[in-house]
Amino acid sequence: MGCRHLLLVLGDQLNRDSAVFDGLDPREDAVWMAETRREATHVWCHKQRLVMFFAAMRHFRDDLREAGVTVHYHALGEDPTGDRGEDFAAVLGADIQRLQPRRLIVVEPGDYRVWQMLRDCARVHGIELEIRADRHFYCGIAEFRDWAEGRRELLLETFYRRLRKRHGILMDGEQPEGGVWNLDRDNRRSFGRAGPGKLPAPRAFPPDALTREVMAMVARRFPDHPGRMEAFALPVTRTHALQFLEDFIAHRLADFGAFEDAMWAGEAVLYHSRLSVALNLKLLDPRECVDAALQAHRAGRAPLNSVEGFVRQILGWREYIRGIYWLHMPDYAERNALDCEDREVPGFFWNGETDMQCVAGAMQAVLEHAYTHHIQRLMVLGLFAQLLGVHPRRFHDWHMAMYLDAVDWVSLPNALGMSQYGDGGIVGSKPYCATGKYIQRMSNYCGQCRYNPGEAVGEDACPFTTLYWDFLERHAARFRPNRRMALQVKNLDRKRAGEREAIGERAAALRARADRGERF
Repeated sequence: MGCRHLLLVLGDQLNRDSAVFDGLDPREDAVWMAETRREATHVWCHKQRLVMFFAAMRHFRDDLREAGVTVHYHALGEDPTGDRGEDFAAVLGADIQRLQPRRLIVVEPGDYRVWQMLRDCARVHGIELEIRADRHFYCGIAEFRDWAEGRRELLLETFYRRLRKRHGILMDGEQPEGGVWNLDRDNRRSFGRAGPGKLPAPRAFPPDALTREVMAMVARRFPDHPGRMEAFALPVTRTHALQFLEDFIAHRLADFGAFEDAMWAGEAVLYHSRLSVALNLKLLDPRECVDAALQAHRAGRAPLNSVEGFVRQILGWREYIRGIYWLHMPDYAERNALDCEDREVPGFFWNGETDMQCVAGAMQAVLEHAYTHHIQRLMVLGLFAQLLGVHPRRFHDWHMAMYLDAVDWVSLPNALGMSQYGDGGIVGSKPYCATGKYIQRMSNYCGQCRYNPGEAVGEDACPFTTLYWDFLERHAARFRPNRRMALQVKNLDRKRAGEREAIGERAAALRARADRGERF
């Protein structure tokens, strides 16, 4: 019954080339995987998020078993061990006692909480825990720490250029291909009044029998969790994930760059890839995503601005965010640079019931798909939470609950840091704040909305616009020295005292309505 090494495979580590399998001897070693109720409920997970993780884990389990690997797997609904409200460490501890392995082996977790839990569990049971580096990423944790040491600012652009040079990606000798490093100026187009036109249908993978079993279990055991499962059609195996990547490269990459910041009512995907969940569960490797985009560019099937924008998200932002997370944890999770009250996200962040069409549209996508693209996350839902004064950790908890691709290492710096400015400028040198006019410029939501994005006061005033000016008012002294905020603060200073007072009164009324759970 015993084994030499017990290889711990976490739910976001579903790659067969993982370092956890180095030296695996199927005759002596075994893999351990577990679904536990507490891991499914430590945030109020969207039903599709539960389906994605559990279905992908069970498919990976079966692939390992077919390859002759012994897998000790605890499945919710099948194994009562995971159903008793016990946490991950309790279930693991019971198997340590039962299997008596000489060593536990795991790849670096993506969650500080899990990392600490594993260390504590190993110490309690007196067993060696070997934590191996995660070679899924271009840049290791130690390497990022070395790069960051002694730097006054940890700029994404500096880090991104370093990785471009090191890996020879979009380079022409020592210079960037096309003569510039950053093509964002070409990637801020809106669709205009004509809209996006006919869009390619996203590749869909109807759930197979195993995934349907998971969906039935989730419906039975987590009926009160948010979201809907009917539209679930994402890849939960590596084979399907590779097909998903091929589909994006063939049908959407070419227009991704120009319209990556654009929004359109009723269109959740547009030209975005939705590859983040497959990447974050490691069904895909970032190198094969980058290489596929580069091949499309070399073949003349995708322009440089689209390819560079895609590469920047994976090679630049994704690697940078992970480095920031591990550099600053665990204290990072408690940062609250704007001294926000302990305010939760408003009720319509769970049900989408609001008259603000941009929020309602984004929330419809979240409820249907557990997904929105990055501008809806940052400049609609994230912006509203920031302006309202939601506590940054509460926004992160909501983001972890509602998005398929949310793993702590990627969600915390994006949600608490970039979106809410809770880290005070570690990730972004200024808060991403704007009036409703930004949403009007980048979408067609405002034409269908009862609120006027150009007005800050009155019943028809856009809540984004009201709360934006109130946000600046509340933090003017803090933002005034920030050169990137200077123009916005000056614009506030130009407003008459009476108008500023009226804005403050309406903003207070909006916050009170949100706190009471009222619709607006």
